[in-house]
Amino acid sequence: MSRTLPLRRQRTERTPPTRRPLRVRTARFFRAWQLYVLLLPSLVYVAVFKYWPMYGVQIAFRNYNPVDGFLGSPWVGLQNFVRFVHSYQFGQILGNTLWVAFLGLVIAFPIPIVLALLVNQLQSERFRKFTQTVLYSPALISTVVVVGIVFVLLSPRSGLVNNAIRLFGGQPVFFMGSTDWFRPVYVISDVWQNAGFSMVVYLAALAGIDPALHDAAKVDGATKFQRIRHIDLPGIMPVVTVLFILALGNLLNVGFEKALLMQTSLNLPVSEIIQTYVYHAGLQQAQFSYSAAIGLFDSVLNLALLLTFNWVARRSNQASLW
Repeated sequence: MSRTLPLRRQRTERTPPTRRPLRVRTARFFRAWQLYVLLLPSLVYVAVFKYWPMYGVQIAFRNYNPVDGFLGSPWVGLQNFVRFVHSYQFGQILGNTLWVAFLGLVIAFPIPIVLALLVNQLQSERFRKFTQTVLYSPALISTVVVVGIVFVLLSPRSGLVNNAIRLFGGQPVFFMGSTDWFRPVYVISDVWQNAGFSMVVYLAALAGIDPALHDAAKVDGATKFQRIRHIDLPGIMPVVTVLFILALGNLLNVGFEKALLMQTSLNLPVSEIIQTYVYHAGLQQAQFSYSAAIGLFDSVLNLALLLTFNWVARRSNQASLW
């Protein structure tokens, strides 16, 4: 009996995997060279526009001077970050960014899910495609045009909204010059422009649900609401979780173009966010190191949020990015 034990151990031990010879790996590469050629432009794009610019991040820790260059400018460490944190505008700018981001997450994130669930329940195929096209079309309009439409509709003199307010006996409202209306107008216009685009992702997830589940639920007498609650929502929940983590990781990256175009001298106390402040400090005032430090500060916060909520999702046995 004692002689057979070592033999059993030898049989149960795993032999380390042998590495394939270089000739075999080279042959496999050339067999699928077309796929690597298709992948090459994406790799070049990521390397040139995503990784190479990280070399310039060092100006956030220097007193950058274009004449001296990146390496020749004097090193100042965290001085630019300390300057931003101790700035009298820090609380206001960070608060404005968080408010707009929070409203966008709470209001704009669930609406595409609701739209996808409703469109998925439409029986007429032609009407469903027409609805998808109508909801998706605003995503094809540029941000400049969307803001122009907003200014025209909300004009205090000739705008359609203020004309309707006058019709019902009210007083016209200067929406774009009011600090109380900037955030609602920003979020509503963002929902109108981007909800249809995000809806397509959830419709694709709904299309992957097995129709036999709905057929069995119909046989059991389940209503449409019950099928949505117990079949559709659990079926798309992994996609919702992943997109929610990505949204949290991009929380502080509020749309720069729209915020800048909607800014006026009257709504500036609530419309000045981190991205517009970086633009004003970096390009208009030529404070390159200071603006780079603010942008890096924003990116680090987004990365921390992404890592934190991805860890929470993984610990909760939910879908996660990694």
